[in-house]
Formats: sequence, C-alpha cells, structure tokens
Amino acid sequence: MAIGSEDAECHSSNSTYRPVTSSLGAEPEALPGLDCPGPGLQRPEDRFNAAYIIFFCLGIGSLLPWNFFVTAKEYWAFKLRNCSSPATGKDPQDADILNYFESYLAVASTVPSLLCLVANFLLVNRVPVRVRVLASLTVTLAVFVVMTVLVKVDTSSWSPAFFAVTIVCMAVVSGSSTIFNSSVYGLTGSFPMRNAQALISGVAMGGTISAVASLVDLAATRDVTDSTLAFFLTAAVFLGLCMGLYMLLPRLEYSRYYMRPMFPAHMFSGEEAPPQDSASTPLVAPGSSRSHMPPLRPILKKTGGLGFCVVYLFLITSLVFPAICTSIESLRKGSGSPWATTFFVPLTTFLLYNFADLCGRQVTAWVQVPGPKSKVLPGLVLLRTGLVPLFVLCNYQPRRHLTTVVFQSDVYPVLLTCLLGLSNGYLGTLALIYGPKIVPRELAEATGVVMAFYMAMGLVLGSACSALLVHLI
Repeated sequence: MAIGSEDAECHSSNSTYRPVTSSLGAEPEALPGLDCPGPGLQRPEDRFNAAYIIFFCLGIGSLLPWNFFVTAKEYWAFKLRNCSSPATGKDPQDADILNYFESYLAVASTVPSLLCLVANFLLVNRVPVRVRVLASLTVTLAVFVVMTVLVKVDTSSWSPAFFAVTIVCMAVVSGSSTIFNSSVYGLTGSFPMRNAQALISGVAMGGTISAVASLVDLAATRDVTDSTLAFFLTAAVFLGLCMGLYMLLPRLEYSRYYMRPMFPAHMFSGEEAPPQDSASTPLVAPGSSRSHMPPLRPILKKTGGLGFCVVYLFLITSLVFPAICTSIESLRKGSGSPWATTFFVPLTTFLLYNFADLCGRQVTAWVQVPGPKSKVLPGLVLLRTGLVPLFVLCNYQPRRHLTTVVFQSDVYPVLLTCLLGLSNGYLGTLALIYGPKIVPRELAEATGVVMAFYMAMGLVLGSACSALLVHLI
C-alpha cells in the first residue's frame, strides 16, 4: 500500500497524471492543466502516507456495512420465519418473503443508490462535502445500531413487520453509503490520483473482508445470531472509525493544500480555467458561488468516453457476477467433499473475485496504462465481452437450453474469475480516477459524482440483463 514519493512530479490545481511508458508503443498522454506549482504555494509531502491510508480506510468503510448486510443470508432466513419451528414454506406470504428476499434486497439497494447519486450531484454546490459525509456516516451508523439491537430480539411473532423494517434499513444504508462514497470520491478529484486509487482499492478490500468473514463463519458453524451480531458490531465500529479519520483528514498539511478554496464552477462551464497555483491568485470560497448546480453538459462532454468505459465494464461484470458465477458447480459435487459441496462457491466466486479485484485496483497505484484518451482503454473494455460465453460454457446448473458443458474442469471457472476480477479492478479504477482529472478543479467533485452514476448505471443494466441471460441458459 505504500506509494513512492511524488517530489519529482509536477501537480496542477486539479491533479497529477504520471504517465508510464506503455509496451503498446502509445505516446504518454498529459491531462489538461498540468503545470508546476508556483513559488508561493509549496506542495507539502504526504508524510507517512497518512492521507493515502485515510482514503483507503474510507473506501473500506463505504461499502463494508452494505457487504455485511448482504452477506448475512442465513441470518435473514432465520429471522424471516417462525423461529419456534423449522420453515415449512406452507404460508404463501412467508414463502414469498423467503424465496424472493434477495430480489427485494436488490431493488431496495439499487433504486435508492441511483436516486441518491442524482441528489448528491444537485447538492454539490449547496451542501459542503463535510456535512454530506458526516451526515451519511451518522445515518448509516444509526441504522446499524438498530439492526444490531434487533439481532437478539425474538421477531417470530412479527416477521412481516421485521421484513418491512429490514427493507427500509437496506434502502437507507444503500442511499447513505452512496452519498458517502460518491462525496469522498468527488473530494479526491482535487487530490493526486493516488488518493482516488486508494479509495477505490479500499472499496474492494471491504468486499474481501466480507468474503473472508463469511468463510470463517461458514467453517466455524457458530450460532447464526452470534455471527451476525459480530458482523454488525464490526461494521458499526468501523463506521465510527471512518468518522474519526475523516475529521482528521483536514488537519494534515498535505490535505489542506489540496482542499484549499477554489474558483466557483459557474465562471467556467467547461472553458479554460485560470491558473490557481499562483500565490497572487485570489481564491474564492466555495460558498460564494451563485451557481447552485454544477454545469452538467461540459462534464458529460469531457467524460463521455470514460463514461462509456465505466458503464460497459460494470455491465459485463454484473452480468456474470454473481448471478452466473454462484450457479457454477464443482464437477466433483457428487463426491461429498467439503470443497465441492460447501466451499467451492464461497472460495471460487466471492473470495477469489474480490481478492483479484483488489489486486487489479492496487496495481493502478504503480501502473497507469493506457491513458485517458487512448483508444486501447475502450478496446480492452469491449474485449471483456468474451468472458460472458466462457462462463456460460462452464458447469452452470441448472441448464435448460444450452445443455453442453464445454469446460470439464474446476480450474476453468477459477481462472475466469481471476481474469474477471483483475480486469474489472484495473480497467475500472483507471477510468474512474481519470474522470475527475480531465476537468477543471472546480468541477472535479461534481465529476466524481457523475462517474459514480456511470458505475451505478452499469451495475443496474448488468443486473437486469443477467436475469435474461439466466433464462436463456
């Protein structure tokens, strides 16, 4: 996680882009506005990588609560039936809740996320980022306190009401996590790209931690309420830690340099921005802007190519993961071994994918090729389309229309999952960190929210298409 010194690099008012010589022979690309800071503003060093570590931890905290919420499948099944007797499924209402609970969770997660992304974009110039971040963390923490209390409460007599409470809590957690993540991601637009990379890698680490916790719980076979209580308490503690770390961030000299006031966005609307690193340049506080909404058209114009990459990349990923991946069974399932029956899907799908995704994102800390204007980036994104039929030709079960299994070995889904995670992590991180860097600094935060919206759109479209793909198989 350590990053080399940036002393030899020149920084613009927006960011730094350090091109790496590509083996593809492409010329290194420089982002607009790249220049060295003026003599009046000496750029401080990120001592002990403190800011990098803070952004990494904030990335973990942005989706760790949501991951724990989704991972506790056995807990929800336990709570949404009559706890005094095994689930019989005779009650149509109970059967509906149990059979389609994950679908309800998916709707309660994606719809509020999209709405909150739109709301966050509208609030960029109205509500300071500090207020949005701390408010979203507080709301998420409050929800987890409520859910933690309910873990040890007998809800067998009011299962439908508990289901309604759970869905509402999921919607609130999803919306507040989206506001927190997109706000912090927008904030990193004013920092060098290494900080955005730290945040995005932290998100993948949160997924990896959740997958490991699920495996430990599965192996230990502890009481479901005790394990869920540990999940929720861990999430609550980490949310409190994130609040403390975020309040510590402005105290760092390195962070204050990049969080200093900027010109209001309404002055430029995509035109050439005046230099902001000169000591003689008057800096206008963000609150003085008369524009209540950032200009959307220049942001969409600048980020159109990267936006396509983000949408299509996450569309392909969510088309395959988890709907197809989790239904690929071991060819040795009949042997009765724990690997083939219990641990195959958790290991080869959730843990392996999240770890590969984390590795791909972390690589971008050192290698940033291809550049933001390269034709190679969308080409590699489109190339990932070939992963879809490859996964389908593995031992996906049940199969109704495509009855032939081409890849007769458990090695193939393992290799394909690694490739899916690595390519998603590397290419997705590149596109996301480039977005806020190709606009003036005063539009960086709003651009970060727009890039997050691109990602959410890709996930929603991919999830919808995955349902169709499952029926075709």
